[in-house]
Amino acid sequence: MSCSKCNEKFILKNSFGVLFFVSEIEELVKKLELFFNNLSIDCENSNGLLIIKTKDVYKFFHKNLEKFKNHFNELERNTIKIFISDNEKSFTIQSILKAKPLQRFINIFDDQDFFDIVNNESLTAHFQPIIDVKNNQIYGYETLSRGVKEDGSLMYPDILFEKSKRNDYNFKLDRLCRETALKTAATKKIHQKVFINFIPTSIYDPEFCLKSTEKWAKQLEFDPSQIVFEVVETELVKDQRHLKNILEYYRLQNFKIALDDVGEGYSSLNMLIELKPDIIKIDRNIINSINTNHLKQSVYRALFNLSKEHNITVLAEGIETKEEFETIKEIGVDLAQGYYFAKPSSEPIRKI
Repeated sequence: MSCSKCNEKFILKNSFGVLFFVSEIEELVKKLELFFNNLSIDCENSNGLLIIKTKDVYKFFHKNLEKFKNHFNELERNTIKIFISDNEKSFTIQSILKAKPLQRFINIFDDQDFFDIVNNESLTAHFQPIIDVKNNQIYGYETLSRGVKEDGSLMYPDILFEKSKRNDYNFKLDRLCRETALKTAATKKIHQKVFINFIPTSIYDPEFCLKSTEKWAKQLEFDPSQIVFEVVETELVKDQRHLKNILEYYRLQNFKIALDDVGEGYSSLNMLIELKPDIIKIDRNIINSINTNHLKQSVYRALFNLSKEHNITVLAEGIETKEEFETIKEIGVDLAQGYYFAKPSSEPIRKI
């Protein structure tokens, strides 16, 4: 079974369409109807449902883009919902569920590069090495997604996920990033561990949402134990049972689990132990200037000792100086990552 959220493709066609405008706020419907009347746009009001027929859906929104922005504030634009059909009699309860906010139709122009990347699946991955401190060898690589624009330039993760979040595209983007990481790692013939980020709030049912990731891992002949799924934005997860179900699904497939940003995004150390990860990545804010900050050293030492008591591997990330590295080595560390060793690159660095 495929997931509609993961496979959604939001585009505007240069073709005839019937636009259905709906809102729960009666006054907003009246304001919208007056707006269309002032623009001399033929609009039928069917019991509060505004219906407009247009020969070209894309041109309709493109022509009225700035007018919508100027006349309605962002809250109103997110409250007005639109469903597009090629049949004026096709509006049903199901149509209401599929209707998108007016703001999404504005975003499709403002965020055109983003929609091109996601709809065309134009993603690649860069790799940052993770060092085994005991032998100074490369233990694995964190894969970091990059969107490839039509002109060949890159869109970095902070922008990708900022635009993804505001367009409700995290489900699809997160899946594409996981699959791209696996495919690119296979292409680059990486035989060490591959760390792949995922956002737990983008997975509503692991059995369905993670099926394609599992399929690609098998198809590309990855040993599941060599793949580490790295949980990011865990502090945004309100349903801890749901998160544990996701992690349990990964474990059943023999994948490894890492928790990112430990020391910043968790409300209690008990949560860390309850999730029982294989690896924790200690937040870079703790690592930054740790050599001169005794409080950070104490926090790091507590996290390290707690992890060792429960057989959890400790990875210090965001290391940028020799002094930071020497300090955490003195306290204790298993794995290390940061600009001090190497920046992310399209071609994996094979030796440190």
